[in-house]
Amino acid sequence: MFGKVIETKENFVIVENIKHEINTQIKNIHVSFEEQNRTIIGKVSNITLDTIEIFLLGEIQNNKFTEGIYKYPLLNKPPRIITGNELVTMTGSQNLKDKNTLLIGSSTTYPNFKITCNLTNMFSNHFAIIGNSGFGKSCGTARIIQNLFNHEGSIPKNAHIVMFDVYGEYDKPFKALESIEKVHVKSYKNSKNDYTNVISLPAYFLDAEDLAILLDIDDSSLIPVLEKTLKYTKIFTSKDEKTIDYKNSIIAKTLLELLLSGKSSAQIRDQVISILNKYHTDTLNLESKVVEPGYTRTIRQCLLIDEQGKINAIGILSNYLNKFTEVDTTNIDIPINTSYSLDDIYYALEFALLSEGAYNSELIYEKSLALRVHLYQILNSEEKKFFTYDKYITKKEYVENLFKTGNNEPIQIINISLDEIDDRLAKVLTKLYSKLFFNYALENEDRASFPINIILEEAHRYVNNDNDTRVIGYNIFDRITKEGRKYGVLMGFITQRPKELSETALSQCSNFLVFRIFHPDDYKIVDSITSSLTRDDLERLKTLRKGMALTFGQAFALPMIAQVDLPNPLPQSSNANIIKTWF
Repeated sequence: MFGKVIETKENFVIVENIKHEINTQIKNIHVSFEEQNRTIIGKVSNITLDTIEIFLLGEIQNNKFTEGIYKYPLLNKPPRIITGNELVTMTGSQNLKDKNTLLIGSSTTYPNFKITCNLTNMFSNHFAIIGNSGFGKSCGTARIIQNLFNHEGSIPKNAHIVMFDVYGEYDKPFKALESIEKVHVKSYKNSKNDYTNVISLPAYFLDAEDLAILLDIDDSSLIPVLEKTLKYTKIFTSKDEKTIDYKNSIIAKTLLELLLSGKSSAQIRDQVISILNKYHTDTLNLESKVVEPGYTRTIRQCLLIDEQGKINAIGILSNYLNKFTEVDTTNIDIPINTSYSLDDIYYALEFALLSEGAYNSELIYEKSLALRVHLYQILNSEEKKFFTYDKYITKKEYVENLFKTGNNEPIQIINISLDEIDDRLAKVLTKLYSKLFFNYALENEDRASFPINIILEEAHRYVNNDNDTRVIGYNIFDRITKEGRKYGVLMGFITQRPKELSETALSQCSNFLVFRIFHPDDYKIVDSITSSLTRDDLERLKTLRKGMALTFGQAFALPMIAQVDLPNPLPQSSNANIIKTWF
């Protein structure tokens, strides 16, 4: 059927169809052009009565396939159908006992051949699983993880996989893996009414950037306020005797600014009373005694307004307050390793806003109002439990303990259910934990010795172009996808809308499983990811059956369509049974 090469164009060659018949059975079949020192691999992409179009994919040299070609095949050499050995080079090793071979599924083109990938190249790089709802993403993901632990060779006992499970659907297929010796799975249900199975991040782990994310601020000028808040939190929760002096200094400076603000006497009086009702200590409050020769009065009495509408004792009160500002607070002992709560942060925030002049500036007051309101709402909601931790622990200990059982055995999979958490908080938690894991890896002296694979279901909800870069200077998912690989922190994105995913994050993915997609924008994105896909490959994405996925990337020799087996048990991602529920 195959004749000599008669034309070359871009990544294609045109060969003669010597039988002059259209045999559709050879479409998408791979062929080889055998030469002295290399074998060029191509795929039949189109057939006419006179010609056969072949898309050139790469070369085999020394039994290794390399994507791309540097020279067209010889004109007088007709191609042939690939051999079984060449096919193994392209579909992946068929030796499932090899620990570096991960089963993906069965080839839809070549019966009896498995589609496998290089396990190292798959999990040491970022990957994306893309497809419309209902066509196999969840089942495919669950099955691949099950294949990883049902390996015929040995199990990855030192794996660290974290799944952020948006719909709470992976618990069953992951928990089933515990029937395998030495495999342990930790599941956090995060139920609204259950406080015993909640993943909680200590509030004292949060830095100013984390608070900005938690409180959803959109103004970078508030970052210094949050930094000051955390400084005050550590001071106020310490046992240093100067803590009271520090608080008094903040209150006194705020009151002095108010006394000199030029506002009316009534405004000054009312605001001083308001501030001291809210912020006071045992030594500085409305009933504190201001002692002058022959006269002693309280601060409250110093604020009395005479018949001329003036506060006569304003000078005396100013002198009294100045004494509190003269205290040296520069050498206060700020503890490094201390624990505190969100309530402590809220208390310190009030003082931080006070010191920033929030009560003397309408602009600052309006900016800061959202901070206080949002934190107050968290403190009085179910969200507080996700930041409640009753003892001190270092970040390093916390991360390592997550991956240990009560008997100190390694845990390979952590499944964090987010189905009972609102989208805003779920997004916050995925960011904070991803940052925690990334920072842990950065500080690990033995680089990449504790790899962590973070998998995000419905990733387009969380990994998008939001305000983070503008407010705190970076997006944690973009940072991890750009820098995490060399430290052993890898992202896996599962999404039905790649168009809504961060372009930066998606561009750093090296491996892809694409199930059926329909949307033109998503179709274009897949088209732009790699040059190894033919137009026919892309068209087939629109007609893939459930469970079929186009696999390509660094872990795969060539783009191939795999039929991924169903996991056992299935994730809870099935459609509603209308007949059963309606009738």
